[in-house]
Amino acid sequence: MKIKPLIIGDLITKLPIIQGGMGVGVSLSNLAGNVAKHGAIGVISAAHAGYMEEDFEKNTTEANIRGLKKHIQKAKEISSNGIIGVNIMVATNYYKEHVKAAIEGGADLIISGAGLPLKLPEFIGENLIKIAPIVSSAKATNVILKYWYKHYNKTADAIIVEGPLAGGHLGFKKDKLEHEIENFDQNIKEVIQEVSNFEKIFNKKIPVIVAGGVFDSDDLKKYLSLGASGAQVATRFVATHECDAHINFKNAYINSNKNDIELVKSPVGMPGRALKNKLTETLKVENVPVRKCYNCLIPCTPATTPYCISEALIAAVKGDIDNGLVFCGSNAHRINSITSVSNVLSDLTKDIEIS
Repeated sequence: MKIKPLIIGDLITKLPIIQGGMGVGVSLSNLAGNVAKHGAIGVISAAHAGYMEEDFEKNTTEANIRGLKKHIQKAKEISSNGIIGVNIMVATNYYKEHVKAAIEGGADLIISGAGLPLKLPEFIGENLIKIAPIVSSAKATNVILKYWYKHYNKTADAIIVEGPLAGGHLGFKKDKLEHEIENFDQNIKEVIQEVSNFEKIFNKKIPVIVAGGVFDSDDLKKYLSLGASGAQVATRFVATHECDAHINFKNAYINSNKNDIELVKSPVGMPGRALKNKLTETLKVENVPVRKCYNCLIPCTPATTPYCISEALIAAVKGDIDNGLVFCGSNAHRINSITSVSNVLSDLTKDIEIS
């Protein structure tokens, strides 16, 4: 199969692959920089990007803004000025400030989901940074693009349609997941059709990128054959030497089996996919009291939340895989060794001719 480079406005990357943003701290400068260095798009997660800053506990927001800028600049250096994106959740407190930090840090692309990024064009203003909303349906695509057209006379530079097999927070209700899995291919086609309406209005190509459960070249070829321009891949990059997470986090994927992957409660109100451990078992019977609020997510109320997701994610990325939250995609159990970013990209494009 012969495929074309991924083109997002004036950004052109040899491989039609975006590395998914993974927080907290799983995809920072080392992973993103090395992915971009090898011809794909590397993505830094803005979720507590400054968790390793010395003043993180006292000045969380300032540390995160500073840390995000640092990681963007470092990723740019590692990649020899490759294409670096930042994933910013709409549900994040200080969303606008994170958007501005991504711009000031020199990112090429902002990817935004976990809510509808309706005001994203307003926040970037006249800056030429590319914007790509994450959607779960053609309806969500229409709502975002229609709003952007009406209020800002702007449209997306790319659309990422994320399916129900993704890791971390999911854009689907738990009781709808099986239905969404069965209908994902049709969902992709409907999103592509919806996007084509706005392509005509703006006389502009808007690539649709498929995310969630993309594991190998067969998946990539399948989605390209459906009309997508590329794929976003996250889970495959965790068990790489270059991934920013602790070795225990990587080994948790390697040592997992299919039954270890489950849906967990999340303070944002939607299910999340993670590895079964002491924390997830505890949450099935009781909440874990919040010792400190990091003021990270808009929907979260410390008094009623089942646990502090910031504390849980930070614990995991630092290596405490028993008491931390180990987010993962549905195919994490298929990973059996630690490898390199270049090997993952080679496997994803196996038997594919890059034109």
